[in-house]
Amino acid sequence: MTVMPGSRSDGTTPTRTERGRARSVFNRLLEQYPESRTALDYENAWQLLVVTVLSAQTTDENVNKVAPALFQRYSSTAELADARPEDVEKIVFSTGFYRQKTRSIIKLAQDLEDLYDGEVPADIDRLVKLRGVGRKTASVVLAEVWDVPAIAVDTHVKRVAGRLGLTEETDPERIEKDLKALYPTDTWSALSMRFIQFGRDVCDARRPECGSCELFKFCEWPERFEAAGKSTL
Repeated sequence: MTVMPGSRSDGTTPTRTERGRARSVFNRLLEQYPESRTALDYENAWQLLVVTVLSAQTTDENVNKVAPALFQRYSSTAELADARPEDVEKIVFSTGFYRQKTRSIIKLAQDLEDLYDGEVPADIDRLVKLRGVGRKTASVVLAEVWDVPAIAVDTHVKRVAGRLGLTEETDPERIEKDLKALYPTDTWSALSMRFIQFGRDVCDARRPECGSCELFKFCEWPERFEAAGKSTL
């Protein structure tokens, strides 16, 4: 049985009309992206954790280029936990911010070993105890690996949800709560990646394709009409 979530971050409860509108948005995205999973390559939960950390401030394509070499060299959390930072830095260099990312994934592997015997927990409260893992990363892993109801809020989700009037919040956790209040739990794990893909393909931060947008009638972004004119020139 589908259970409808509770209140938004401000304590209010969405109306039936608001939830119906939100569902219409999601149905359009389902039509546009029948299959939508992360573009990051991985074989198991701990690899997905690592590549998601590496994907910050770079493209999924860049991460996918370095991931095979990284996991060939370090095939387990124990091996990465004991890795020399300078060796890891050479592998992940092209993803940018390589020193910071190296520290993050080594600490992540160490925490997995120390806290959970190298096993990735399928629980958001336990996942966020790992250094370098926030709610976004944890939610990606839960939804992708185990299909656990979770909504990951990144910059694309934040932008798309805001422009479509699904939230007025700017804090990721409050946006997450607003979206969970609008959508039934059985849609959560399918929601984020479609919002992200739509944000990449159509609802770009600087040059949105408003003139050909399937969701234009739902949009509340003040600049949508001006952008629609530009995108049809």
